[in-house]
Amino acid sequence: MTDAETVVHLVRHGEVQNPDNLRYGQLIGFPLSPRGRDQARLAAERLRAAGPIAVVVSSPLERAIETATLMRLALDREDELVLDHRLIEAKSDFDGRPRLAVLRPWEWWRLRNPWRPSWAEPFIEVTRRMVAALAMLRATWPGRAIVAVSHQSPIWLARQAFESPPPPWRSRMRCAHASITSLRFVADRYLGHDYWAP
Repeated sequence: MTDAETVVHLVRHGEVQNPDNLRYGQLIGFPLSPRGRDQARLAAERLRAAGPIAVVVSSPLERAIETATLMRLALDREDELVLDHRLIEAKSDFDGRPRLAVLRPWEWWRLRNPWRPSWAEPFIEVTRRMVAALAMLRATWPGRAIVAVSHQSPIWLARQAFESPPPPWRSRMRCAHASITSLRFVADRYLGHDYWAP
């Protein structure tokens, strides 16, 4: 194991084309908007300036793949895009519903346990799969910079796994579209993070 720093750049996908203002979660058919494509290119330029990238890995959802593909083009990469299902967005009972569906009184029973949470994939399960994905990436490319394109909740929870802030629904963590949350490690020791948003 190398003593060189390994950096995992967790990139949130760019802004999504969502004219009906739905919670899209794990649903298909939500590509990037024109602004989202521009955001992905800006993030790629930021990463290019930071130095060589060993690999680009993506969630299997369309918006993440599109973000990763645009980034790979901007980074002049010729290798295959690697997909990892563990980077996928958390599934929610509100997927496909209007964003304000949580304000409907007849939906409030779903919100009975914010700690789990009762309306979505449990935080602990999202955290476990993200930590496992990051461990595999660090073990495969030690001492290198890695890009993993994912989604807001998984990125929040991955960072929380190492920093232990409050649960994501209480958190003020930043995770804008096409933002880069860079987690830094030496071997298994977490050093801290950097954050950038377009």
